[in-house]
Amino acid sequence: MEAPALEGAARAEAVLGRLQLLVTRKLDGLLQGDYAGLLPGPGTEAGESREYRPGDDVRRMDWPVTARTTTPHVRRTVADRELETWLAVDLSASLDFGTAKWLKRDLVIAAATAMAHLTVRGGNRIGAVVGTGNGVPPRSRRKKAEPVVSAPTVRLPARPGRKEAMGLLRTIARTEIRPGRADLGELIDMLNRPPRRRGVAVVISDFMGPVDGWSRPIRKLGVRHDVLAIEVVDPRELELPDVGVLALADPETGALHEVQTSDAKLRDRYAEAAAEQRGEIARALRAAGAAHLRLRTDTDWLLDMVRFVAAQRHARTRGTTR
Repeated sequence: MEAPALEGAARAEAVLGRLQLLVTRKLDGLLQGDYAGLLPGPGTEAGESREYRPGDDVRRMDWPVTARTTTPHVRRTVADRELETWLAVDLSASLDFGTAKWLKRDLVIAAATAMAHLTVRGGNRIGAVVGTGNGVPPRSRRKKAEPVVSAPTVRLPARPGRKEAMGLLRTIARTEIRPGRADLGELIDMLNRPPRRRGVAVVISDFMGPVDGWSRPIRKLGVRHDVLAIEVVDPRELELPDVGVLALADPETGALHEVQTSDAKLRDRYAEAAAEQRGEIARALRAAGAAHLRLRTDTDWLLDMVRFVAAQRHARTRGTTR
């Protein structure tokens, strides 16, 4: 194994070890009590029948028992005891960036670690599809005769057990981020193929690609599964600091730009454009019926996740939707 690969593997192990400790300490308290899914829902496994009461969903009528007793009965449902969770992990070049406490890619791994910890127990299974760039050098450096390589995607089958979950997380953490952008729409579509029983689908990305490219696949995903979208954001993507001339490089194309950040009007326009972009992302996720969690590299991401999980469970106990 080459030196860079060894360094990357060592860094991945160090990050995972730290994350496991953080997640175990802060999230375990939320998992005490009766089993319940991460996202709200009545469950799909059939339970016992009981007499019909005004307000019950007539779609749950238990007709055989109703016919046998001549009294209307409904069949209750319980939460599935074996939950299958799939992660769509976007590791485009834009994720290899960070100006605060964490790199965005570290937050992606952190989110995947927390989701694995929340779901892998009691025989639950977790799998993932991981996508990164196509590895093609920036246009300015690419030779004309060089063929374009399609973006690589890795499918990690869903398996039960903490050992298998840790193996999955190691594979994600050791994935080399390559130049270019992963096709987020295609990555999400991989969660729809092949069709599987209802479960939880988690999309972890910065959602920086064109909204039209991934909005339809995520709506399709939401028809059958509970969808959670985890958006990873760096503060410099929302506003520019006043630091004079700033040289910026596009991580996906290599294009260089010099920006005069002392121009207040330019900073205002940038902040407005960034807010509009994030608003468009939020609207698309809301239209898809996805639960939306935003993690920032400059805040306590674990506290944000704890609050999100607590809010989801509170919504479930009140019988409301996300």
